[in-house]
Amino acid sequence: MQRVRWILVAMFAFLAVGCSGMRIADLPETEPRLDLFEYFAGETRAWGIFQGRDGFPKRRFVVDIVGEIEGEVLTLTEDFVYADGEQQQRIWRIRRSGPDRYLGTAADVVGEATGEARGNALNWRYTMRLPYNGNTVDVRFDDWMFLQPDGVLLNRARVSKFGFTVGEVTLAFRKED
Repeated sequence: MQRVRWILVAMFAFLAVGCSGMRIADLPETEPRLDLFEYFAGETRAWGIFQGRDGFPKRRFVVDIVGEIEGEVLTLTEDFVYADGEQQQRIWRIRRSGPDRYLGTAADVVGEATGEARGNALNWRYTMRLPYNGNTVDVRFDDWMFLQPDGVLLNRARVSKFGFTVGEVTLAFRKED
């Protein structure tokens, strides 16, 4: 019985540590300030890679993004081209929900994405429904974006299922106009 209790305590401690992480409120107010509407208005290009939980690169891709602002909504049309030739399109509709806060939807996003910015950083969280073995699977994205002084936006996303990391996505964005 004592052994089972220790195993359960160790499991809960592992899960608690795995769920903790960086919080946007803990970051300093740095420059340049990241505003999604300002940064993504117009044309942007990104280069990315998906790595499995073992760190091994699984997929490379390029994304061409067109951002249009109409009233209080930023629409991002993302055209993905993967190294194997597959192509995908995702259309985000993003609106401000308060100072430095955003809500977004896309066809393959379950519910709403939530984002919060502070200084040059933005944390964007959402659940995405992805095709998998002829079916679909819902995975959680925890994106961290950091705007650099030269206008490059770096993005690292942890992808998880049931709280366990299944992979990471790394992107570098650059304004095209």
